[in-house]
Amino acid sequence: MARARASSSSTATTAVALLLMTLVGQTFAQLELGFYIGKCPKNNVEKVIFDIVKDAFDNNPRVVAHLLRLQFHDCFVRGCDASILLDGNNSEKAASANTGVDGFQLIDACKASLEEKCPGVVSCADIIVIATRVAVFLAGGRWYRVEVGRRDGVVSNAGEAQANLPGATIPVPLALDIFGRRGLNADDFVLLLGGGHTVGLIRCSFILERLYNFQNSGTADPTMNPDTVRSLRNTCPRSGSNNLVFADQTRGSEFIVDKGYFNAIRQGKGVLQIDQQIALHPLTSGIVRRLSMTGDFPFQFPRSMVKLGRVGVLTGNQGQIRTNCRRTN
Repeated sequence: MARARASSSSTATTAVALLLMTLVGQTFAQLELGFYIGKCPKNNVEKVIFDIVKDAFDNNPRVVAHLLRLQFHDCFVRGCDASILLDGNNSEKAASANTGVDGFQLIDACKASLEEKCPGVVSCADIIVIATRVAVFLAGGRWYRVEVGRRDGVVSNAGEAQANLPGATIPVPLALDIFGRRGLNADDFVLLLGGGHTVGLIRCSFILERLYNFQNSGTADPTMNPDTVRSLRNTCPRSGSNNLVFADQTRGSEFIVDKGYFNAIRQGKGVLQIDQQIALHPLTSGIVRRLSMTGDFPFQFPRSMVKLGRVGVLTGNQGQIRTNCRRTN
């Protein structure tokens, strides 16, 4: 926890310096670095979001996992357009694939503050991406430059979320195909899965079959480390489907964005089936091995997050800038 909870003064000083480094007007795929410079008088948009996320993180480091999952689940359905934030009986939130997705209140807090300071300027889609970057940094990850200028979508459909979000038992080749159709390669797939799960929490209901009756065998998944099976069964009895376990089974690494997850899955400690399969499948095992043995992860994970943030964005005259992230204007 020492790395994840640096002192407030040093973290704030570093953050200000990094924010200043970010504010340069480069353009990438219709998105820009420093897009909001001068658009919110007397306020640095990214600094406003940083302060709110830091307060939340100091109270609960689980916000890192919440925001990483929120961004991924948003960008994989209709692109990074904040459609996951819209309320409604048939919105993306209602899809079973989005069960347990959290962080909505934190995005609401950022939006409310920015609407007070500069109404109608900052999109909810950009808030998600900026807030996630802040959380990754606070949890020990490297700071990365966030491209902004997204606009918010107006459509949110539970069926689309269910059809587009990969499940925990998806075969590796199919997952690679789904990522590839969004401009993300095998390295991105492994990095994004690992980056999300290095600080993630998983509900026991998702792993009971692996622990007790894998593929109707009456026993645990044979690819899982026996000690891990015993440990997880203590937390996840057959009747304890609502309990939570750490996605990264590396002790001391549960809330830190680091390569511990990759070391764990190489030891058979993958909690979800897809976690274990990327360490075993020939299409991804080499990537996992490299990330576990080298210092590549801190540098490559941010690059994949930036690529994820480019998926299906709305810019220019497309979409809208919502004044409330939970409903269209």
